[in-house]
Amino acid sequence: MSLKHDREWDYELERIETAIEERDAETVGLQFPEGLKRRGPAVADDIRGLVDDDVTIMLSGQPCYGACDLDTFLMKRSDVFVHFGHSPMKESEKIIYVPLFSNVDPFPIMEESLAELAPPTEDAAAERGTDPDGVDPDVGLVTTAQHMNRFGEMREWLEERGYEVHVRKGDDRLTHEGQVLGCNYASADVDADQVLYVGGGKFHPLGLAMEHPEKTVVIADPVNNVVTVADTDQFLRERYATVHKAMDAETWGVIYCTKIGQGRWEEAEAILEDNDDAYLITMDEVTPDRLRNFGLDAFVNTGCPRITTDDGPQFHSPMVTPGEYQIAVGHEPLESLSFDTFHGTW
Repeated sequence: MSLKHDREWDYELERIETAIEERDAETVGLQFPEGLKRRGPAVADDIRGLVDDDVTIMLSGQPCYGACDLDTFLMKRSDVFVHFGHSPMKESEKIIYVPLFSNVDPFPIMEESLAELAPPTEDAAAERGTDPDGVDPDVGLVTTAQHMNRFGEMREWLEERGYEVHVRKGDDRLTHEGQVLGCNYASADVDADQVLYVGGGKFHPLGLAMEHPEKTVVIADPVNNVVTVADTDQFLRERYATVHKAMDAETWGVIYCTKIGQGRWEEAEAILEDNDDAYLITMDEVTPDRLRNFGLDAFVNTGCPRITTDDGPQFHSPMVTPGEYQIAVGHEPLESLSFDTFHGTW
């Protein structure tokens, strides 16, 4: 296919073109995650070149942080709605999910990651000069949607080097075997003491290490070409500090996110029933400016956990997770602090 713009991701334009033709679509909505919005106009250009001139292409300007964060307004007004950058969280005939598989070769960095993994056999341990006793050589394997197209090859690659590889599909929020999200690491719940995460960034493996503190989480990042081991100490110190500040709070804002895949009504309702000084705040986009004028002492976020962990320091009052709230008000001990995860779809 001749394209106006170069491609480093597979945008599956043929599939989109076919859907437009089959549905005789007049309007097409395109939604990109934040880091890829700048690619939107170029993709729109190429789609325009493939379809009739009377087809209107619309780009979503709403913030988008995951498959749980669909632009429902645009979706309702599009004959074809395409969500880029994530795998399906819930199957829908209305939505075309284009995960944008990466073309980066993961195997060079996986080769480097072997230095951080326990050797698969006693002979391999002897070659490295390490003691194999007491070390589980099995390995769990996880990755993100962008590298899922190579997951089978990654597993075979490890098996060829003597590892017994453990993989599983998590709960309904996850599409693929071995897939992890920024809010869900159920696929890492495998019978192995070490897990290899292949993917970019540290947030996913950090959350994984928090939810499974008994496991060593090795990060093989083919995007930045580095190998590290997840370290939760700094993250825990930051969360403990926030919870301590929240312990002095007298008034609470309970945030219920209205995004299609991020609402946890039961958790919000339970906090309201427990605390007469808690007030329900419904929002689609949770930002410091939107909360500042409420003048409350602290907030508990029942929406996306990443709002709390990534953006929490930017808020003028302590922002905690539902679990951290239970600690702050004295219902649970400080030692029970854990990473907030999200299960179920919508």
